[in-house]
Amino acid sequence: MLTTAQRLAMLEIPTGLIDVVIDSDTYNEIDDQFAISLALLSPERCRVQALYAAPFLNHRSTSPEDGMEKSYQEMGRLLQLLGQAVPHYRGATCYLPDEETPVLSDASRDLAARAMQYSPEKPLYVVALGAITNVASALLLQPEIADRVVIVFLGGHSLDWPQNREFNLSQDVAASRIVYGCGAPLVMLPCLGVVSTFTTTGPELDYWLRGRNALCDFLVKNTVDEVKTYAEGKVWSRVLWDVTAVAWLLNDEHRYIHSRLIPTPVPEYDHHWGSAPLNPLCRYAYHINRDALLGDLFRKLTEGGGEA
Repeated sequence: MLTTAQRLAMLEIPTGLIDVVIDSDTYNEIDDQFAISLALLSPERCRVQALYAAPFLNHRSTSPEDGMEKSYQEMGRLLQLLGQAVPHYRGATCYLPDEETPVLSDASRDLAARAMQYSPEKPLYVVALGAITNVASALLLQPEIADRVVIVFLGGHSLDWPQNREFNLSQDVAASRIVYGCGAPLVMLPCLGVVSTFTTTGPELDYWLRGRNALCDFLVKNTVDEVKTYAEGKVWSRVLWDVTAVAWLLNDEHRYIHSRLIPTPVPEYDHHWGSAPLNPLCRYAYHINRDALLGDLFRKLTEGGGEA
């Protein structure tokens, strides 16, 4: 079990080179692609060790398994555009049946084994951008990794939001409860009320990214095509949710994100936050510096995305 001093140290913004794995429902919408690209284009901080495909179910998939497989394939396309070779693994084909039974997959097995190579002094940073089934399964397979990882989770809404029916967290509340209750250092990036301020627009994408390189053109087309399904001919902006989880790893001098320490809350099955004042501390993001983050994201995408 971590000491208070170890936990507080692990919850500080990292410095120097760190090892990172990313668990992502990459095909779910359009923001995971931006987030993974930012991590891979930030070698001054992030050594991305593996990508894990997370399950999801919405209008872009026919089942959680189909969503996971489509995410796995999307990871391959993105890595090809980036010209990078990173191991990527298929994840769970379903959500956890309860809080005691892991869903076995290549992703959960790899994370359970990989994280054992780390320590509180040199943790593995686990950036979770979808339903957190793979991460929870790894914790059930190897509970000791809770002291060896820092989990950065884009999930749930702000503590002040009237309900917590957020896509990532609510898909698998059992998995979220395992992650929030395991004792691992946790960084919370709440969606509505916090990360929802991190938006971009069509004119910005056209001005800053279109025509710059193949990666930028892919990201712009992906975003615009998705927006056309619900807002063609209308004024629109799009939240790039998952970028903020990666940005926390790059958050020197609180350039992008402001946060505070709070007792780790409890995700309840009725889609509300439960209060637990005696729980271990976690780090809770409460403000995103939209312009600073978007500007640096666009710069890295244009500089590191290859030829047009």
